[in-house]
Amino acid sequence: MMNPFVLKQNRSLLGFKKLIPALLVVCGAFTAGAQEVYDLSRCVTTGLEQNYSVKVVRNQEQIADNNYSRGNAGYLPSVSTTNWYSGYANTTTQNKSDGTRVVSRGIQSSAGSAGIDLEMTIFDGFNVQASYKKLNELKQVGALNSQMAMENLVAQIVSEYYYQIQQLNFYHNMAYAVALSRERVRIDEHRYLLGASSKLDLLQSIVYLNADSSRLARQNEEIRTSEVRLKKLMAMEDLRADIVLKDSVIANSPDLNYDNLLALTLEYNTSLQIAKKSQVISQIDYKIIASRSYPYLNFSSGYTLSYNDYGSGLVNNQNIKGVNYGLTLGMDLFDGHNRRRERANAIIEIENQTHQYQEVEQEIKAELLTVYYAFENNLQLLKLEEQNLEVARENLEIALERYRLGDLSGLELREVQKSLLDA
Repeated sequence: MMNPFVLKQNRSLLGFKKLIPALLVVCGAFTAGAQEVYDLSRCVTTGLEQNYSVKVVRNQEQIADNNYSRGNAGYLPSVSTTNWYSGYANTTTQNKSDGTRVVSRGIQSSAGSAGIDLEMTIFDGFNVQASYKKLNELKQVGALNSQMAMENLVAQIVSEYYYQIQQLNFYHNMAYAVALSRERVRIDEHRYLLGASSKLDLLQSIVYLNADSSRLARQNEEIRTSEVRLKKLMAMEDLRADIVLKDSVIANSPDLNYDNLLALTLEYNTSLQIAKKSQVISQIDYKIIASRSYPYLNFSSGYTLSYNDYGSGLVNNQNIKGVNYGLTLGMDLFDGHNRRRERANAIIEIENQTHQYQEVEQEIKAELLTVYYAFENNLQLLKLEEQNLEVARENLEIALERYRLGDLSGLELREVQKSLLDA
């Protein structure tokens, strides 16, 4: 028979383990009021408003939007002004040939000038027009980059949201496994006290209970880790704040059609749109390089006002006012075949962008097809696993009753319990 002192210790330990869930429920009742409830929509909205990566991409989009201007492309003239003023005070000593000396002290002179200049490109081989179009395309690429960043963030939030729901379900299943193991310990303890089983069976049951409790604790850690990742995606200031997910199940849409999905993907996929814009930009770059073969015509003009004050001499001061203007016509006749090399490289770059677009399109088609096949297969597995779960539950009820009656070994009960947890 078991030592009474050891038996008393085991009873105290088992009683404390039974008390733990009740304590957790009571503590949860006090903290539930401070927890924020988040549904998927709130998580996505919070992330789009606060995520730092999205803010950076939006600022980059604003930079591309600011760069799209007629002045940046070269349509508008440039105006500059130059102003200066200087003066001096001299003492002059003149030794003449007749031996006399003339000394002039404190002679002061000053001079100043103010001018404004204007320069404007009249014709530059269509370089200005092509540059303006390129800036517009870069602006649209900036908007697409922001859109893709937000889409990726939404996908990450949705994935992490449902992953946490899945982990919470795992936690509940493991908690149920702990409850079953605790019930088995109770049965083995009762049978041991009645002399119907050995101490070895009781100790083995306690080992199983501890193992299940350990897995439950690790699962709780995984839930906390997933929760931190979700709050990080939402850029919450307090990562330790308690949040509760509103949903507890993952909804599916069995009526999805592959052909419709493919058509929508090819029309709206952001990566494809960015690849298409890259094609257009490479064509514009070719036009910019080709424009260097044309002559260029520039116009310049200016207005200057200058003033000179003389401290000695026949003229006291002098004012000059004037307008200057001119046209510059030029053309690069030979540059060591660099333009020809750049044009050849630009043609190759256009071809590369076409290949890259085709590659992106193929990758997207392959990824969509792979995900769709997995989706269809999982829909079929879902029905099978639902049936399997019902069978596993019924099997556990029968096995647990047989174990109470002593008609089933502990190892067999453990296998049945594991089958239910897997289901």
